[in-house]
Amino acid sequence: MDISKAEQRVLHLLAQGGFILLEKDDEGRIIKYETVTRDGWYWGGCSPHLFRKLKYKRLIASRNSGPYRITQLGLRRVRAQLDNR
Repeated sequence: MDISKAEQRVLHLLAQGGFILLEKDDEGRIIKYETVTRDGWYWGGCSPHLFRKLKYKRLIASRNSGPYRITQLGLRRVRAQLDNR
């Protein structure tokens, strides 16, 4: 399965402990996406289109109505990158 650079960036952020928060309206439609890093910073690189692609490929999932996190399949698909910390 090929994964684009943008998908790799989001998956790498999620693999390090980040998550995606969703805000929905009364009818259950998604209003806002917020990607949060492990340090608590908000990152604006996850678009609605990119979120749908990751969810469709089952690389991210939500458990017990919580925030979206990376799945085991997503961890296997993400390429290793050096961490500059």
